[in-house]
Amino acid sequence: MSRFTVAAAQYPIDRLGDWGAYAAKITRWAEQAADAGAALAVFPEYGAMELASFDPATMADLAGSLAAVSALLPRIDELHAELAMRHDMHLLAASAPAKTADGSYVNRARLFAPTGKVGVQDKLIMTRFEREEWGVAASPTLRLFDTPLGKIGVNICYDSEFPLLARAQVEAGMQLLLVPSCTDSEHGYWRVRIGSQARALEGQCYVVHSPTVGDASWSPAVDVNRGAAAIYGPPDRGMPASGVLAIGEMDAPQWVFAEVDLANVAALRTDGGVLNSRHWIEQPGAGTLPPVEIVDLN
Repeated sequence: MSRFTVAAAQYPIDRLGDWGAYAAKITRWAEQAADAGAALAVFPEYGAMELASFDPATMADLAGSLAAVSALLPRIDELHAELAMRHDMHLLAASAPAKTADGSYVNRARLFAPTGKVGVQDKLIMTRFEREEWGVAASPTLRLFDTPLGKIGVNICYDSEFPLLARAQVEAGMQLLLVPSCTDSEHGYWRVRIGSQARALEGQCYVVHSPTVGDASWSPAVDVNRGAAAIYGPPDRGMPASGVLAIGEMDAPQWVFAEVDLANVAALRTDGGVLNSRHWIEQPGAGTLPPVEIVDLN
């Protein structure tokens, strides 16, 4: 399947009373994406932090919120796996803190396939808040997911602002990049947006950007959320001149939909108006890239 509909969530962080409220919300959002014909639905970075609101004793505490949400991760993943299979849809779950064997926490996104398979991508480069205040650790492993839809990569928020990560995935065959984000200012939103559009330009590929939106004053981690979901492509033949296939209304909870055709990626890389992807190597030092682990989700 080269042509399909993607859905990017402008996802609100809500104060939820219990697991039932969360499960109902995620189920409703997944159903809305599926009803619109989406084959792939993308949730944002740290969207799972709304689960910290279950417990008033920990929701206002940075360390407590990490532990509370991480403890629920197996249950969160079970729900998303079931929804992906039910709707025959690939789902990138909102990233969540995951406790590792050494007791540290990483920022983890999970891509669920309708087959029941799942791929995991942890954030590689941490923001100042994550490293200086929250204590969330970086991961060293960059992956590319081989799926029935095509070859899909994930750059979590800040990772999208560093071109060698996406470039390494492009060299491994990436056609579509997913960028879940969580930014507390328009400055942050625009940094991720500019990074996403630059990665689409350089790699001659599609990029799906999904942000958190809304205020959650009860949370010291995700208290303010700004952004607009979008689907981007390279500004070249067969694409909008701006490279923007679809974009949402700033800060309004909603799905944003666009049809992508991954055959366009191969066509533009072969015979586009420009050949950014092919000419990358002509930059001095451009041959030094991080390794990419291929994960089969077929």
